[in-house]
Amino acid sequence: MDEKKTRCTLCGNNEPFYYRRYSGERLCQNCFIRSIEAKVRATISKYRMFTWRDRIAVAVSGGKDSLSLLTLLAKIIQRHPKAYLSAITVDEGIKNYRDEALKFVKERCNELNVENHTVSFRELYGFTLDEIVKQVKPQEAGQLSPCAYCGILRRRALNVAAMEVGANKIATAHTLDDEAQTILMNFLRGDLQRLIAEKPVTTFVHPRLIVRVKPFCEIPEKETALYAYLRKIAFQSLPCPYAQYALRNDTRAILNYMEQLHPGTKFTVFRSAIHIRNALEATTEKKTYSECSECGEPTSQHLCKVCQMLRELKHE
Repeated sequence: MDEKKTRCTLCGNNEPFYYRRYSGERLCQNCFIRSIEAKVRATISKYRMFTWRDRIAVAVSGGKDSLSLLTLLAKIIQRHPKAYLSAITVDEGIKNYRDEALKFVKERCNELNVENHTVSFRELYGFTLDEIVKQVKPQEAGQLSPCAYCGILRRRALNVAAMEVGANKIATAHTLDDEAQTILMNFLRGDLQRLIAEKPVTTFVHPRLIVRVKPFCEIPEKETALYAYLRKIAFQSLPCPYAQYALRNDTRAILNYMEQLHPGTKFTVFRSAIHIRNALEATTEKKTYSECSECGEPTSQHLCKVCQMLRELKHE
């Protein structure tokens, strides 16, 4: 084998342990870690995600992606003493799953000396996700999946938690895989409004809707997992028991298959969506937001989706 191929592409000294197929790089452990941290800093700069005085709430679930993001942002923010970092966690009420995740979040926040704030579905909505699933019976035709309920309720819960800690930005650990999957799902559903809205930095639309940023949006999920392993970050590895009902599983399989055949496919999907999104924004009427007639939270409808769901659950 060529001697050059037995050495790290970046430092040229150490033996590589990871081959980055989409770029052709062979990286040693130290250079891999540095490359991830450099790519995240570049992404933050590219999309102008933060300012030097931001109050940032990191959405931390206890999985590899969110705990890696928290760890990395805690390191970056050391250079910006006027910025503030906290962790916000949503307890959906999933027995034998979320309890373990909360333990990992607490331990990591203590290690990093980061304040952690937790909100629960039970406190906010009067239901746990387990109770919702029992009531709606997702296996029956015509019923929304648990992920549909969880996604809408969790999004509101994160916004509430961020407001409570006084944050002006919510950082979520959506990876390149998550972004490519969401883009494909929006195309499959024909949901152009959501395609426009789901971007690396959300557009400000209402004072009570906190801007969300995605510093991992150009990092493959496999690499966030490897970063967590190398940085010795303990995280929950159990899959959500309700993931079997998600359309995302199918889109993940499709994209992983294409990525295996054609390295870089996920980047292509992500970057293509940016161009499509720009064109759609120029020709699509923007949503206007007011307050929900029932809860007072921002919505583009008379009654917000959260209140619609809660009404249906209470009348089941």
